[in-house]
Amino acid sequence: MREKGAHLHARGGAWQGGPGGRRPAPRDPPPPRRARLRPMKIYTRTGDDGTTGLLGSGRVFKHAARVEAYGTLDELNAALGVVRLSDTGGWLAAELATIQARLFDVGAELAATSTDILEKLDRISDDDVAALEGWIDRLDAELPPLTSFVLPGGTPLAAQIHVARATCRRAERRLVALLQVEPVEARLVRYLNRLGDLLFVMARWCNRRAGVTETEWHPRRR
Repeated sequence: MREKGAHLHARGGAWQGGPGGRRPAPRDPPPPRRARLRPMKIYTRTGDDGTTGLLGSGRVFKHAARVEAYGTLDELNAALGVVRLSDTGGWLAAELATIQARLFDVGAELAATSTDILEKLDRISDDDVAALEGWIDRLDAELPPLTSFVLPGGTPLAAQIHVARATCRRAERRLVALLQVEPVEARLVRYLNRLGDLLFVMARWCNRRAGVTETEWHPRRR
């Protein structure tokens, strides 16, 4: 028979005594709010007129600067998916998985048209930029100093990372172009800038770990 006032706390099954017993376990923080899309058909025919919908009200042409920006992010994410498949040793698995998820956050923020929707999104923060810088510093510390330009290539994995790097730079340019005509958070530009730097270092690091010498670029003598 239980003592008077004792009960079994439902959260986590922790035994919580009455007066004089253990202090109640702290409640878990609520999970972060995430934007959820309604179930939808693969084709809707609504884009047959050359427009596309944003997160919120309104439609824009598919060549609009905003669509170009988050469309190029989609290309980058696809390129990183190929990188993850090429990374058979899982050398960069955790970092790449995080980056792909964060790129979805960037794309969602660029597609949002209202404050109400933005408040429900997981948005890129200065901490995310700092995380990229930390990975750059860690990997670069294992590399010889860079004394000349290097040609993209080396191992198949490094070559795929260079493709992703070039796509990232294009996404950054698209974002800067959008910034000229519409408000864009500066931290999004910083994130893509650091990501391009990180991908360059990742490619070099993968070549070195595989024991493959980089090919340096030297201008032709005249």
